[in-house]
Amino acid sequence: ITRVGALLKPRYRILGADIAGQVFSVGRSVNQFQPGDEVLGDLSGCGWGGFAEYVCARENALALKPAGMNFEEAAAVPQAAVLALQGLRDEGKIRPGQKVLINGAGGGVGTFAVQIAKAFGAEATGVDSTGKLDMLRSIGADRVIDYTREDFAKTGQRYDLILDVAANRSISDYSRSLNPEGGAVLIGGSMSRILGIMFKAPGVLKREGKKIGLLMHKPNSMDLDFIKALFATGKVKSVIDRCYPLRETAEAFRYFGKGQVRGKVVITMEHTGKT
Repeated sequence: ITRVGALLKPRYRILGADIAGQVFSVGRSVNQFQPGDEVLGDLSGCGWGGFAEYVCARENALALKPAGMNFEEAAAVPQAAVLALQGLRDEGKIRPGQKVLINGAGGGVGTFAVQIAKAFGAEATGVDSTGKLDMLRSIGADRVIDYTREDFAKTGQRYDLILDVAANRSISDYSRSLNPEGGAVLIGGSMSRILGIMFKAPGVLKREGKKIGLLMHKPNSMDLDFIKALFATGKVKSVIDRCYPLRETAEAFRYFGKGQVRGKVVITMEHTGKT
């Protein structure tokens, strides 16, 4: 769930990016899918609109849903898991044996990031609030840090890669926490905060042999297939906090806004059980 907007009116009339459901109809030039196929996908590149019973999606925004994955699990995957994958693999250049810290590890992107980092053979440290630490351990985090009690930038521990879903740290925090030639990747956080960091940080960190990057999300079916393969081997799973029926979407947003969600919040379709 993500809040979007514009100056005078909502940017999108119907929100919702991640979807999972059954194909109702296909266009004449569609080759990969047919009516009845169970799919998952990310609509953020083709107009959003996922909080609805029917949506229109581009062929390349979808992938077949694995038979062993239910619709709730599938709906939690597309954007969050691909963001985590692209942040670690593409922007972060993750390698086996590296020490990786995920700041904001208890949310949707963060829970996938912990598991994907482990799948790549890295040592994963998750940073989040007290109530999320046991969950982070349960999905494979090697170490957890309660940010309400401990500041990861002041422990003296250094990391090869920091994936920052919150983007709430200073440039000096990144500098102190990175190994020589280490790097940080920003995924979430407020736009003003991200722009401020990206304006100043690259030059400062470059002088120290370190780097920082901002992930530009690229929805695509190939990365969805990569994530599906990790699911098939048991290396990744969806972490779902709560499910709400479509009619309670506003309540789902209120719960999400409290900032205590463990993993994902999912909206379900009551009349079919499809998500």
